[in-house]
Amino acid sequence: MVDAEVAPPTSREQDAVRVLLIIAAAGTPVTPATATSDAGLADAVSVLETQVKLQKIDFWVRNPDFLALTLLKDFETSREPYLLELADQILASEEPEVRRYPMLRHLFGAYEPLDHALGVLRLAGLVVRRKRGNPGHIQQHDYYLTSRGRAAVDKILLEAPAFTYFVERVNLVAALTEGYGGTQLKARQYLHEEYRDTAIGDRIGSVAARARSRLTELKAEAAGMGSSR
Repeated sequence: MVDAEVAPPTSREQDAVRVLLIIAAAGTPVTPATATSDAGLADAVSVLETQVKLQKIDFWVRNPDFLALTLLKDFETSREPYLLELADQILASEEPEVRRYPMLRHLFGAYEPLDHALGVLRLAGLVVRRKRGNPGHIQQHDYYLTSRGRAAVDKILLEAPAFTYFVERVNLVAALTEGYGGTQLKARQYLHEEYRDTAIGDRIGSVAARARSRLTELKAEAAGMGSSR
């Protein structure tokens, strides 16, 4: 069951900083061939490929309850203790309530228009967007971080403690999703029925209560397994 709630707003500036941090943390180095074949990318240092991946990472950054529930599902398979510990840290705090910024359920999963945020980043020369495909049939958007964008991220890390939470959360999600493509991340998010069954155009509701209940069950199982050895 999805908890009823009203989505809190996020500002264009907040979105811009969060998206910049995601592109910086989850991007891969730009190849010399790419930098030399496109003059507009001569200053690029890394790239995050596909809007799908950007949106899926953003969903876990904005929804700590779903991130915790995903960690618990991964723990059920791997039994890696650190996954249970990470989920416990999130769910023992107020993050699922005070750090949650719901997203819309789009035809292809969680989605939120990021044009304004990306416009801020592009206008400042921090990010360059490139499209793949043909006019009228764009297949993919790629987001390149420039050296100026990297410097801006470094400045945020050193001089903007107000963003410490998002820096740490973005880095965690980037590490957990390293090596996964956007389609693979989308499939993982569709494993949750609350996500999958949300009507298109509605905001995806909280699963904090279910995540906390499942955490209690798994901690009891883990404790039982430990005492029986």
